[in-house]
Amino acid sequence: MEAEPHTLMSYEALENLRRNHPAWRLLRADSAPLVVSFLQRIFIAANRREMAQADLVEALEDELYALRERLGEESYPGTAQDYLNHWADNERGWLRKFYPHHSDEPHFDLTPATEKGIRWLASLVERSFVGTESRLLTLFDLLHQIAEGSETDPKLRIAELRRKRRAIDKEIKQIQAGDIPLLDETALKDRFQQFVMMAGELLSDFREVEQNFRLLDRHVRERIALWEGGKGELLADILSECDEITDSDQGKSFRAFWDFLMSSQRQEELTALLDKVMALPPVAESRPDQRLRRIHYDWLAAGEHTQRMVAQLSSQLRRFLDDKAWLENRRIMEILRSIKAGARDCMSEPPTGDFMSIDAIGLEFVLPMERPLYQPPLQAAIAEITLEMGEESDESDALFSQIVVDKGRLKRALAKALQQQEQITLRELLEIEPLQHGLAELLAWLELAGEQPRCVVDERRVESIYWPLGDNLYRRAELPYLLFVR
Repeated sequence: MEAEPHTLMSYEALENLRRNHPAWRLLRADSAPLVVSFLQRIFIAANRREMAQADLVEALEDELYALRERLGEESYPGTAQDYLNHWADNERGWLRKFYPHHSDEPHFDLTPATEKGIRWLASLVERSFVGTESRLLTLFDLLHQIAEGSETDPKLRIAELRRKRRAIDKEIKQIQAGDIPLLDETALKDRFQQFVMMAGELLSDFREVEQNFRLLDRHVRERIALWEGGKGELLADILSECDEITDSDQGKSFRAFWDFLMSSQRQEELTALLDKVMALPPVAESRPDQRLRRIHYDWLAAGEHTQRMVAQLSSQLRRFLDDKAWLENRRIMEILRSIKAGARDCMSEPPTGDFMSIDAIGLEFVLPMERPLYQPPLQAAIAEITLEMGEESDESDALFSQIVVDKGRLKRALAKALQQQEQITLRELLEIEPLQHGLAELLAWLELAGEQPRCVVDERRVESIYWPLGDNLYRRAELPYLLFVR
């Protein structure tokens, strides 16, 4: 249950936030301009969910070099690696440092609190146009949806639907008569500004949702490591908590959003709507960020990270079911408890004399004269043997019929096609770049599609691919619908 607003804004609550909340600490920091500008450009503006340490260090080194050129060498004297570790420590919590699965290189990501602070600072910038009509209409639409969605009287529901039908019929007659109502430039700018703001807030919400699932994953790991009872009781407890998360308001809302966005029909509809809106003169004059054309794919990428957290919960449960892992975890906890007990005893009664020993530090010497001298390798003596003609009669055509598909050529053709248009299907691409090696080259295209992060696959739609065999003969392959997106 959420706290009351007056409780959240009490003196004690605000004092606690001032001391402990990462966003408030960021706003108070002397280096806030560097932290906010750099993290906003790298993570929020580019909608990047994570970044490898080497790449992030390189980007921050470039940023520090540019600042030192303008402000002097004494400004920000530390190294990029030190700054990143400083921002990711527990005292600040502006970055999350973690190791992805199957990777030994640390990665970084924004914390939800940092993103909230950055977006709040962005809202302080004065805007030349502040729209209010679209927000009022959005509020009215929400109230209508709430009222209509909670109405249980069939007569009232039918009456409301008939009222809407009469309004639609009236608008149809008005358009048929030649009177087409259009939004003026101000109304278009107002609604587009509202769309941009809500689209950014939606991306920000994903980090908070992912953080909630991450906290649940940590809680599950702690429970498994410290549990001393039966496995059945622990599994029942954990599964009930997972069900509570899934069936919560946040879980239901995220699942409904994900199901809606995963529909290929909805994706095509969003793409068409964004292209149409971005081409409107009033919207184009405001010079919007062109990345808005693919904002729905950014939503998909952000939602995929959240789905991975749910998959980690399932993986943790499967690992717990492994008896060997269960026994290993219990053994580790027993050792840790014995260490803690020994440390606690030492605090009250420190031992006297030497109570612990470690191996002496020694250096390993390798003298030059101990190294063996170089010995030339032995050369094998080949006896003179007269070569005789063999009697092998197998076909040798297979040695000369090998096919090598140049994947570099395929990548260049795909990049050239996406420079000319936002998206292209595999069938349209093969019309521009016909198959030269038949089925082998088609398989190479499928492998290339699997490597592309922006490739959309719709298995419910099937398209046919043809290529010639000679003598007016063609071969056909039926594949799922493949769409390459820039």
